Amino acid sequence: MSAIKTITKASHLIDMNDIIREGHPTLRAVAQDVTFPLSEDDIILGEKMLQFLKNSQDPVTAEKMELRGGVGLAAPQLDISKRIIAVLIPNPEDKDGNPPKEAYALKEVMYNPRIIAHSIQDAALADGEGCLSVDRVVEGYVIRHSRVTIEYYDKNSDKKKLKLKGYQSIVVQHEIDHTNGIMFFDRINEKNPFEIKEGLLLIE
Repeated sequence: MSAIKTITKASHLIDMNDIIREGHPTLRAVAQDVTFPLSEDDIILGEKMLQFLKNSQDPVTAEKMELRGGVGLAAPQLDISKRIIAVLIPNPEDKDGNPPKEAYALKEVMYNPRIIAHSIQDAALADGEGCLSVDRVVEGYVIRHSRVTIEYYDKNSDKKKLKLKGYQSIVVQHEIDHTNGIMFFDRINEKNPFEIKEGLLLIE
């Protein structure tokens, strides 16, 4: 049975066994655009990807299902070579430990997402990046654009445009990279992984 048929079955919850790891050829392929109106499978796939991220961020569910926490997932990571990504970025608690008014800073399934504009300034996460498809720690600054404007379609086939900066911008760029066959460690300077070029914004 194909990966999409397995994953879109009503009873199926995405877990770590569905996620392919580095070395798998699908992670290096350029994914196909989805066509509109979206197929039922593509809509269900997007919803299941978002549900996986929710489950992975819930301590009880994550422990029960043995999930690694994630804020983004791309269809190619499920061995489905389509331009579909899901992002679920929680808002932090305030300084007193109170929950945020809005649970999520960004919660979206994006079909055919692409970067249409970006800043000249580069940015990287101070603690580096990880990936659900990479089971090892890869140290170094992953150099990305500090700000991006992206265009994508939602599950209703409506075209959307979004300006992102900081952490949200980094997460979405990481997932869009997956649809282009690019892994996060491709963006680390091999000779000098922690090189800070002039103007680089380090995001804590």
